[in-house]
Amino acid sequence: MLFNSLQYLIFFPLVVGAYFLIPYRFRWILLLMASYYFYMAWKPAYIILIIISTLIDYFAGIMMGRTDDKKKRKKYLILSLVSNLSLLFLFKYFNFFNDSAKTVLEYLNIPFYLPQFRLLLPMGISFYTFQTMSYSIDVYKGVIKPEKHLGIFSLYVTFFPQLVAGPIERSENLLPQFREKHDFDYDLATNGLKLIAWGLFKKVVIADRVAILVNTVYNNVHDYTGFPLILATILFAFQIYCDFSGYSDIAIGSAQFMGYRLMENFRRPYFAKSISEFWRRWHISLSTWFKDYIYIPLGGNRVSKWKWQLNLATVFLISGLWHGANWTFVVWGAIHGFYQIFSIWTSSIRKRIVKLIGLDKTPTLHSILQIILTFTLVCFGWIFFRANNISDAIYVVKNMFTNIGNGVPIDQLGLDSFQLKVAFLSIGVMELVHLIQEYKKKTIREIISTKPIWIRWSLYYILVLCIILLGTFGSQEFIYFQF
Repeated sequence: MLFNSLQYLIFFPLVVGAYFLIPYRFRWILLLMASYYFYMAWKPAYIILIIISTLIDYFAGIMMGRTDDKKKRKKYLILSLVSNLSLLFLFKYFNFFNDSAKTVLEYLNIPFYLPQFRLLLPMGISFYTFQTMSYSIDVYKGVIKPEKHLGIFSLYVTFFPQLVAGPIERSENLLPQFREKHDFDYDLATNGLKLIAWGLFKKVVIADRVAILVNTVYNNVHDYTGFPLILATILFAFQIYCDFSGYSDIAIGSAQFMGYRLMENFRRPYFAKSISEFWRRWHISLSTWFKDYIYIPLGGNRVSKWKWQLNLATVFLISGLWHGANWTFVVWGAIHGFYQIFSIWTSSIRKRIVKLIGLDKTPTLHSILQIILTFTLVCFGWIFFRANNISDAIYVVKNMFTNIGNGVPIDQLGLDSFQLKVAFLSIGVMELVHLIQEYKKKTIREIISTKPIWIRWSLYYILVLCIILLGTFGSQEFIYFQF
């Protein structure tokens, strides 16, 4: 079920209404059934995979809680990890590695044949498997105690607001909330609705609109050179941000309406002044997952300089592969890993250059230049993330500055002049909001809440009207559903 669909518009109020009407002790049942229905609205049979993963991790957690023997606990941890990673590999990566092995072996004149599995990628499998694996790891480490209530644990795995695209929640944050009694709270509910509306604005007014131009260019890259490639790349940066952060806003807002607190997933990433800061602001739930469960166990930065750099490269390569079974994602991850390592190599020389040209005396200008450079580097990485294959990505890199003044007219890229104006104006409004938030260090909801009632409600009505009148409707899937 898509958040930007009529189906969810009916589903959510019905669930919320029933949630606050029925007795507290039955609410977990309602949410669990609603979450299963939410997922099964996509493809009913694939709920079996979630149930299998849930039962295995529940059993592993219970068994780890019954013994202090580290070897036995580790055995059940391995059971959980292997089970989840096997499902992930079979449905998401088997054909990728199969095809890659076939290509390499055929190049070496070694006969190779292993049939492909024609399996539909389960929606959100990377998200819920990572969430359940973090639970098993935390139980093994003693961070949390195992959840003994199978129904509550099942709800932790399948909670519908964040089931298919996160945020990837931690058990120590989300599990206890299912045992709390949540009475209807007007402020929480209205703040949740505001966040839902803001997420919908980013999704249907910006992301789905610019997607038309981005898809027109990136699905036919060899038909273009110069400015269309540059424009499509920049607009994709805003498309993927608005699409994914829009989903996160709707998820967090939906949960908040019912009294649940989900972690922040985006914090104005295009205001980052470095690539490392970008990753502290972008897809925070995944970034912190990799930090806590891979980077730190590998030694983090508390090792030799070369081992530290190897740890960074490893994490970003895995991050790239997590996003998709395609070499484009692996290269994208490698690019960001290189950015991090290159930053370490050049740290001292960059400081000397800044001091030499006097940028240290103009901190505002220095910050603006850092933001522009970081955004440029991120956009370069997005080329590989969005391209259909490595060949297309290389073509874009080679030709984006070719014939800049003699390319295809902008109004022939899938959007007419009005649609382009709406897109650019909407992006401008969003970035203005982000700028205010960055300066005030508050959310826009907190800022607006202090204004007179006529200003507040005027802004709310304008936002809703923009969604209704300017939204691109058609229930287009969220980009991260494919991951």
